[in-house]
Amino acid sequence: MSQPPAPAAPHADRLPVLTLRDVVVYPHVSMPLLVGRASSLAAIEEAVAADHHLLLVAQKDGQVDEPQAADLFRVGTVARVAQLVRQGNGTARVLFEGVERARVTRYTGGGAALRAVARPFPLAGGDPGAGAEAGLRRVTTLFDEYVALHRRIPGEVAALVAAASTAERQLYTVAAHLAVRLDVRQRLLEQESASALAAALGDVLAGEVELLRLEQKIDNDVRGSLFQNQREFYLQEQLKAIHRELGNDEDDFAELEAQVARKELPEQAAQRAQRELRKLRRMSPMSPEATVSRNYLDWLLALPWKERTDDVLDVAHARAVLDEDHFGLEEVKDRILDHLAVLKLVGRLDGPILCLVGPPGVGKTSLGRSIARALGRKFARMSLGGVRDEAEVRGHRRTYIGSMPGRIVQAMRRAEVVNPVLLLDEIDKLGADWRGDPSAALLEVLDPEQNKAFNDHYLELDYDLSDVLFVTTANTLGSIPEPLRDRMEIIRLPGYLDQEKLAIARRFLWPRVLAKAGVPAESVDLTDAALQAIMRGYTREAGVRELERRLARVARKVARRRAEAPAVPGEAAEGEVPVDSLAHVAIAPADLKALLGPEPYDPDEPAREDRVGVATGLAWTQVGGEVLEIEVSAVPGRGRLQLTGTLGDVMKESANAALSYARARAGALGIAPDFHKSRDLHVHLPAGATPKDGPSAGIAMAVAIISALTGNPARGDVAMTGEITLRGRVLAVGGVKEKAVAAHRSRVSHVVLPKANARDIEELPDDVKAGVQFHPVETMDEVLALALRNAPAAIAAPPGGEPTGKPKPKRAARGEGDQPGAVAH
Repeated sequence: MSQPPAPAAPHADRLPVLTLRDVVVYPHVSMPLLVGRASSLAAIEEAVAADHHLLLVAQKDGQVDEPQAADLFRVGTVARVAQLVRQGNGTARVLFEGVERARVTRYTGGGAALRAVARPFPLAGGDPGAGAEAGLRRVTTLFDEYVALHRRIPGEVAALVAAASTAERQLYTVAAHLAVRLDVRQRLLEQESASALAAALGDVLAGEVELLRLEQKIDNDVRGSLFQNQREFYLQEQLKAIHRELGNDEDDFAELEAQVARKELPEQAAQRAQRELRKLRRMSPMSPEATVSRNYLDWLLALPWKERTDDVLDVAHARAVLDEDHFGLEEVKDRILDHLAVLKLVGRLDGPILCLVGPPGVGKTSLGRSIARALGRKFARMSLGGVRDEAEVRGHRRTYIGSMPGRIVQAMRRAEVVNPVLLLDEIDKLGADWRGDPSAALLEVLDPEQNKAFNDHYLELDYDLSDVLFVTTANTLGSIPEPLRDRMEIIRLPGYLDQEKLAIARRFLWPRVLAKAGVPAESVDLTDAALQAIMRGYTREAGVRELERRLARVARKVARRRAEAPAVPGEAAEGEVPVDSLAHVAIAPADLKALLGPEPYDPDEPAREDRVGVATGLAWTQVGGEVLEIEVSAVPGRGRLQLTGTLGDVMKESANAALSYARARAGALGIAPDFHKSRDLHVHLPAGATPKDGPSAGIAMAVAIISALTGNPARGDVAMTGEITLRGRVLAVGGVKEKAVAAHRSRVSHVVLPKANARDIEELPDDVKAGVQFHPVETMDEVLALALRNAPAAIAAPPGGEPTGKPKPKRAARGEGDQPGAVAH
């Protein structure tokens, strides 16, 4: 080890250069370094041989092994070799003392070590003046906090800074102890004046202190969380020890094992439960995975695997229950009773899937509950309206946070038995998007051949759904995919007739709304005439939902009158009715205006007169059937056909087909052969704001066009539905049951329909068949003979129908008309 002589003034010219990697040495600061490069060792040897002074300059890039002049900064520190210890491996440990800054004019080579021509570069202005004293104080204050927050800087460094004799020494000592990047260190070394150095140091320290504060906060939060977990773990262990001392060894795991043993799970589920239990024992109670496993076990144990209810196999009892809950709906009740009879004889019901299709308010959802009560089974309902994610049906995999089983498994957990009646409500309202198609997931659920092993993504076990009686509801079949529709037994609910609504209101709706309003049933008498007036003047629907709302409003009005009446007759003011006089209230049609306001609908249909260019058609809508008028006006023009009324493409094509038929049969129908050159036709379907589409208005548009061109009035008591072809054939259409009920409500006496739909007449209610005469037809000649007042001479009278001329109408029972705004099919 060599000891240098006392310090002397360094040379300002041609000093040996020691290049530094990622290190900056400041004036007035001592820095120990390990030197190993040949050029650096040569520079040290030259300095020791001369006056022990050399220039320390930092490299711009520490990865360069043999730096040249372009790789070095131009500002460095002249340092004195204070101590030199040569190592046995060829390296040297050197203690440098920074003397002063120097700016390099140029670098020169030629020897073993790089040399530089450098000039002294002191701080301008020397120590900071009084104006910069605040900056120095800011630096020392921030540095004190920096040392307190930093883990690797001892507290003595702050005392060393405070003991420095000059402001320059203080600033450079602070800079030497900052853990910052090389570019920041070099920028501090190159500051022109003491005040600039103090300002730069203050900014750097402020940023570093803020980072250290954030690190300390994060560290404290982590330590607090760990401490809390350790504390909870310690308390849990203490609690377990207390239980053991008290002789109570039943901990959570023992209770879970007992539940698994009592549950009588299937073999696959039992093995999975035991595996989850073993895994749960090895986990920390505070682990998130432990929560996932515990939730999974809870679901396994909560699901019914073998629990079931005993079916009530009394067909007469089931019939009584269905009749008690619902009026009418004979076809639906017969289907249910048929399945019950099979269950009684065979002992097993192989999962029939019933689909109740009908307009809103006809009792589809409540019918599912009645089926469960008739069979003595538990009932669970699952709404599918607006469901767009396949995982809603099949469940989420346990890899996701917050995952849970699908709605099918959730409904089975609520039912608590393996053989409930499960109602899938609004199955036609299912959606589909990028997350999947839930209707495709339901294919497995509703297939008796597949649902014996339904696999939920959360459970990852086969679950048997074959004992479930599935009942689905829908307003329309059009939006249900064909594969899903094929798995269900379709039962149509066409809507209620007036006498059915009257019975339902009397037996079910009126007592229910009175009970909800707190009005004794014996104190109010709603006459049949008032009920019929409400149905005709205040509602337009196939079901009874709006009727119930109107009745509820009447009940609330009665309740309000009773609440506002004075209790003592003598205290009644002029015009007030004492409460004892309200002991019995009779509501007649004349009272409805005061209770419900003006009638929103015309209760009496206008007389159906024979009119030229106006035919009556029948339409199907999602809320039931609809009677609509088709108007045609023939005016002078150039043969243009105008279609209005918001018609769809299919209905427009039907109008063109009807016009082509009229042109082809112009001679036989008594129409001028050149009418298409001199007459314009305007076809309009009223309620123009309502979209309409479908082919079933084809024959009605043909009758209206021919009536307008010939001046032959169309009969007002005849409604028709059917698709027309260019050859005049009449093709089958859908929704005949709903259309027939609508015709009966509107007191239409005759209905013309395709012969292919004649089979649907047998399924109609007896009241409809008795009140409406149906005429199945195959060709337009038969239609015209029935629909026009005076049949064209070339067309014979229809076989089996009434003779040409207006027949005596058969008036059906007075009923309400459907609400305008239908989409014709």
